[in-house]
Amino acid sequence: MQVFRKPARAMRLNAIAAACLLSSALLAPASADEVETFRDSSRIVSVGGALTEIVYGLGEEGRLVARDTTSTYPESVREIQDVGYMRALSPEGVLSVNPTAIIAAEGSGPETTMSVLEKADVDMVVVPEGYSREGILRKIRVIGTALGVEEKAQTLAAKVDSDLRAAEKAAREQTGEKRVLFILSMQGGRVLAAGGHTAADGIIQMAGAINAVEGYSGYKQMTDEAIAEAAPDVILMMKRGEGPERGEDQVFAHPAISGTPAGRNRALITMDGSYLLGFGPRTASAIRDLSARLHDVKAATD
Repeated sequence: MQVFRKPARAMRLNAIAAACLLSSALLAPASADEVETFRDSSRIVSVGGALTEIVYGLGEEGRLVARDTTSTYPESVREIQDVGYMRALSPEGVLSVNPTAIIAAEGSGPETTMSVLEKADVDMVVVPEGYSREGILRKIRVIGTALGVEEKAQTLAAKVDSDLRAAEKAAREQTGEKRVLFILSMQGGRVLAAGGHTAADGIIQMAGAINAVEGYSGYKQMTDEAIAEAAPDVILMMKRGEGPERGEDQVFAHPAISGTPAGRNRALITMDGSYLLGFGPRTASAIRDLSARLHDVKAATD
């Protein structure tokens, strides 16, 4: 059972459950019906790019006093104080802006920081991650309830739901079930690729394509044999700082990738990571963009 806990308020783990934890207490993500409205949401820290976008989508950005490094959209959010990367937060950095409430994406950390924040006299909600249409709508509902703007959340969720359904339907009709290999990194020639239950796997499916990786969840290094067996039609990566030509050369110089359909056709798609994998209000647009690019690759290689 999921447990939503607020500092200085009820809804904590009971003594028996707490005794079962061998290290610092862990915050469990909350579902919308477990969330209470913040006592005071006038000064919010938002940790997680999609969550920050949702706050803007609800028209409540005036409450934000700080955000994490992954919160880069819309452009105006960059004017708000940055408290650090969502998985490497310090409690001092978060609390230094005197927040009255904290919205944090599931997976924020480290655990020691989350434990300190949980014990501070600041309301906090941990918003569940989800790599699907329902996962995005759940984020909107949780944040809307926490901020006390449920009606706004219902309106935004309805709009996002309609947009996502339309984008997924169009993608299924146009993409042609291309086999896509999402590569997170290639340091030292080792290919770290996305399996099931990842943001990459979710967006590939929503865009009407097939994750070329089967048999494992999360991100793992692939052997040359596994890459050949995956036989991807397209390589998908996050856009890096280097120029596109250098990126392509590195990818297609890999001996295992060069022998795949993607390698033979030099079929590589790069997209901004927060846009592609954020699973927030912009995901319908990301689906359309990815699907269109997959369709263009298909047309170019047939």
